Amino acid sequence: MVDPIDDIARQARQGSVSAIIQVLNDKLADSGVRTRAMFDQGVLQLLCEAPTSEQLEQPVLVPYVRQILESLQPRNVRRVNINSRIVREQQLLWLEEIKRDPTHQLLWSEEITLDRGGFFQRFLQARQDNRSESARTNLPQPSSRSRREKKVFWRGLIGGASLSLFLLLLGWALYSWLNPRSANSVIGQATKPETASSSPSASAVSPQNATPGDSKTADPFAQAVRLAEDTVVAGQNAKTSAAWLDVASRWQRASDLMKQIPAADNRYKVAQDRVQLYQQNSEAALQQAEKLQ
Repeated sequence: MVDPIDDIARQARQGSVSAIIQVLNDKLADSGVRTRAMFDQGVLQLLCEAPTSEQLEQPVLVPYVRQILESLQPRNVRRVNINSRIVREQQLLWLEEIKRDPTHQLLWSEEITLDRGGFFQRFLQARQDNRSESARTNLPQPSSRSRREKKVFWRGLIGGASLSLFLLLLGWALYSWLNPRSANSVIGQATKPETASSSPSASAVSPQNATPGDSKTADPFAQAVRLAEDTVVAGQNAKTSAAWLDVASRWQRASDLMKQIPAADNRYKVAQDRVQLYQQNSEAALQQAEKLQ
């Protein structure tokens, strides 16, 4: 069986960004530095975050990251731009925000070029990866008998659950038919909480009338962030004009929620930036909708 750590390193050498991030995070765990990365115009944009600036000292961090990446020799990765900043909340569009305002977003940024190493070293590494891949493909597969047994087990389980539910419903129907008064009393008791919940006193404390401080879900900043994350996924799947109009409406709603953040809130500056960003995304989605009409 192939060691999971070796398998992740092999994927990183093949150019998998998620595997590269996992290897870097494992290596930098003791220093308290976490990384995120994505490709942008042929350059691997790497973001390093830590709670304090002392953990992100450029003369120390850059050579260490270079050493890790050159030991991996990831395929198709030659230029790496290392960005650093104090850790903050998860940002879905962190690269766009860094490009838009690098002065206020970053502590420092440095682009490096990885050494490809010698031909003999790359040959040995490729041979080792091929052996690991062969070991994976040669793992014993479940026998047809084992698969049949699993199918029979799940069929029996589902069939037993269905039969139990049918018998339960049949018993309740017979009980209701034989004891109509008891069934009516049970139904009457079950409807009482609904009557009570519709009273004025209950509606006075309903979530719609609660103050923003009564519930964490009333935080417009958090709602806007969640809506933006969902909208990114919806934009990736949008194929029609109607779908793009829905995406534009969602971005506009997220922008409106960010406008609700008061100036006294310590997130006010970030919220104002996102008001503009979400508005721009809404306009871009409207343009896509017009193209498809």
